[in-house]
Amino acid sequence: MCRRLEAAQMGEQAQASPCLLYNDGRTSMRKRLIQVAVSAGVLYGLLVAGLFWAMYQPPAVFGRIMSKTPPVAYWVLPFRRLWFVARRGQLHSGDLAPDFSLSTPDGSTQVRLSSFRGHKPVVLIFGSHT
Repeated sequence: MCRRLEAAQMGEQAQASPCLLYNDGRTSMRKRLIQVAVSAGVLYGLLVAGLFWAMYQPPAVFGRIMSKTPPVAYWVLPFRRLWFVARRGQLHSGDLAPDFSLSTPDGSTQVRLSSFRGHKPVVLIFGSHT
């Protein structure tokens, strides 16, 4: 910032130029704030990218990573949006469920999902159903 200061106000005579430049701290403060903001933005971007990478890992690896994540990260990082992108899969509404087989509760036989197709409705429950 250039301010025209009179030589009389400065208590000395201006030798080369009638306009004396001085830094009142605003310029360096702005530069410092811009540096801090850019650094914070880069750090945030790296954290989001790291979280997104972690969400593509197998469940055991992802679980280990998330167990070490501080609780404040859940408020700061966009977990929900990243999760829906990372785990969206390829199925769309109206698509047939992919075929798979599971053991019966007593472990005596294997049951394939395709064996019920066209005969009985099937309900898949993941988690607690009580």
